[in-house]
Amino acid sequence: MPFFFFLLLLLLPLLSLLLASASAAAGGGGTGSCTTITPLKTYQKCISLPSQGASLAWTYHPHNATLDLAFSSTFISPSGWVAWGINPDAAAMTGTRALIAFSDPSSGGLLLLPFILNPSVKLQSSPLTSRPLDIPLLSSSAILHATRYIDKGAAVQIFATVKLSPNRTRIHHVWNRGLYVQGYAPTIHPTTPSDLSSLATIDVVSTATEMVPTVSNIIRSTHAILNAIAWGFLLPLGVAVARYLRPCTSVGPTWFYAHAAVQIAGFFLGAAGFGIGIVMGNASKGVTYGLHRGLGLAAFVAGGTQSAALLFRPKTTNRFRKYWKSYHHFVGYGCVVLGVVNVFQGFEVMGLGQSYWKLGYCLALSTLIGVCVALEVNAWVVFFRRQEEEKVRKGGGGGVEGIDQVVKGRMSFN
Repeated sequence: MPFFFFLLLLLLPLLSLLLASASAAAGGGGTGSCTTITPLKTYQKCISLPSQGASLAWTYHPHNATLDLAFSSTFISPSGWVAWGINPDAAAMTGTRALIAFSDPSSGGLLLLPFILNPSVKLQSSPLTSRPLDIPLLSSSAILHATRYIDKGAAVQIFATVKLSPNRTRIHHVWNRGLYVQGYAPTIHPTTPSDLSSLATIDVVSTATEMVPTVSNIIRSTHAILNAIAWGFLLPLGVAVARYLRPCTSVGPTWFYAHAAVQIAGFFLGAAGFGIGIVMGNASKGVTYGLHRGLGLAAFVAGGTQSAALLFRPKTTNRFRKYWKSYHHFVGYGCVVLGVVNVFQGFEVMGLGQSYWKLGYCLALSTLIGVCVALEVNAWVVFFRRQEEEKVRKGGGGGVEGIDQVVKGRMSFN
């Protein structure tokens, strides 16, 4: 019994530290600094965009309603792409008229091509193909800074001149970047919160800016820490307490109280994390993680039914007790599996699928699994020894002959 609490005290601070750092790291590239001076021209205004360290500089000419602009960002891989575009209708990816810069497969130089992001792009039903834009784009170009070839972290600027509709100065800007280009077709970008919130509506006259609502890093950190500790560690620990302490007659009913305490604490922490997830979902319109949400809902429902089942727990003499136990075991193990799987899915959502933070959680979880495997093997060894001794008692008689048969049985087992 003290071993499990020692393990809990040892690993929970580790999980908290790792996941707090992970959540802070998952915030992605924040705002960058803006400048009105570029290698091609000097602009009148600029603004730091809210994600990916991007910025935008522009000059608006009211006499002919034209907009000169320069979008600045960086590549995230040598084979990646950087895009900026305008959506005539709304601050959304679908419907954006985009200019995408990437390495020319034939020459290796920087290439800028126009794309229209229709609904099939979001569904990934077909490769993205370049085609002329249906907006009055007067000119466009792109340049790299301090390098001739694209590399990770290479700075790029996309220049464009667009003729706007008269008296329409609020423009929906959309930007993003990805890891790969297949031929001349950019592939899907990462889906971290930072990448999915790369949208802004900017008034080119007043510079008034409307950003897509995003969830703060503190809320994301709290959501991650609570759920990883609760669903990813405490609930599996509570199952292990019941599984391996119950056969120990020396602890008496203590195993039950320890099991109940750990599971109740895990469920309430998990419920708090689940509630924060709902708040995050409501605050991030248009950002949906279907698998993560579905797994979380299933785990919460399973945990809730487990807690409610305690109110209807039959007495040991009741003939329905065995059915209740089967239900309790089946739903309990299912809840644990769903919770752990969803923690790993959460790492993917946060863009930490190949990070040291995920490795740290794996080490913590594998430590618990390793202990359970050792205790499971020991439990089966004890079970078979008792079975062997029971057979000897029933068929071996008494006295010295019976003792000799017990000794022989143990020697044959070992």
